[in-house]
Amino acid sequence: MIEKVNPSHPDKIADRIAGAIVDLAYRLCESPKVAVEVLIGHGVCHVIVETTERLYQEPIEKIIHRIAGNVKADIVIVSQDKHLSDNQKGKVRCGDNGIFKGMPLTDEQIAMSKIAREIYDKYPFDGKYILDETRLIICQSNADTKILKQEYPYAEVNPLGDWTGGTDVDTGATNRKLGSDMADSVTGGGLHGKDLSKADVSVNIYAYLKAQETGEEVKLCCAIGDREIDGKPYEEIVRLAKDYIDSVGGFEKFAEWGLF
Repeated sequence: MIEKVNPSHPDKIADRIAGAIVDLAYRLCESPKVAVEVLIGHGVCHVIVETTERLYQEPIEKIIHRIAGNVKADIVIVSQDKHLSDNQKGKVRCGDNGIFKGMPLTDEQIAMSKIAREIYDKYPFDGKYILDETRLIICQSNADTKILKQEYPYAEVNPLGDWTGGTDVDTGATNRKLGSDMADSVTGGGLHGKDLSKADVSVNIYAYLKAQETGEEVKLCCAIGDREIDGKPYEEIVRLAKDYIDSVGGFEKFAEWGLF
């Protein structure tokens, strides 16, 4: 059983804004330390940025308006805590505590990801989709329900009829759709709005990739300051995660669909 939400779902809009701000930080510095939280809805986008880099209001406003349209931007930018920054001096070390789980994707999860992308290509608006052994549920905004039902006659389509979604209808927040992003790998940490020193990003990606490669469950834990995880230098974990982020087009693109 799996639910996917598409890149125009309010929660994913929040993730994409956060990811774009992290991309901005990486354009300014090879190894920035940044954490972004976004809450958006009903004409307002609230953003809090903790950063070691000099980020400014205007570029962040442009990101918000490019992704979310004409909304009011409420932006707070603060320096990252000195103790957190000092943890990374001299050598790349784990930036947070955490437990992590990587799980091989099931055929059902892969199929749901494919169906979600297929629908979104035709209807690039807020939508969410569920697939289990017996049901495919499609809730797609700004689509003619009758036409969509003809395209997917075996599915339950918009059970309450046509609807309009987006941030004028529903609020969105960063890392609120981790089940959609991570399937059975969800633990405690969030994927989006953080640099790669944060284990929530780098170790989650590493555990996911290892699970797909081995076909087995991967369980890991770490403490802030760790220099080694799973027998590998933390610097190597970060490099592998960066290669993956680069391969999908950056943090904003990664935020669109998550890990699968």
